[in-house]
Amino acid sequence: MPFRLEVRLTPADVGARVVIRWRRAGAAGDEVTDVLGILEASDDSAFSVRTARGDLVVVPRERALAGKIVPSAR
Repeated sequence: MPFRLEVRLTPADVGARVVIRWRRAGAAGDEVTDVLGILEASDDSAFSVRTARGDLVVVPRERALAGKIVPSAR
């Protein structure tokens, strides 16, 4: 069964816990990675996610492969 990656995040999701799978530029080319945290901003150009360690990760919208809201950590 094939599956489809989809970014389901909107500006209305700011403040929610999210996960975003995206293509990050690396030394050997693009690599696929995930970021998990609180969505702090979402606009036409990027998503900003604050991780549990306090880092702010900015994901350019064109590099986002999939994104969704996830339940809070236990």
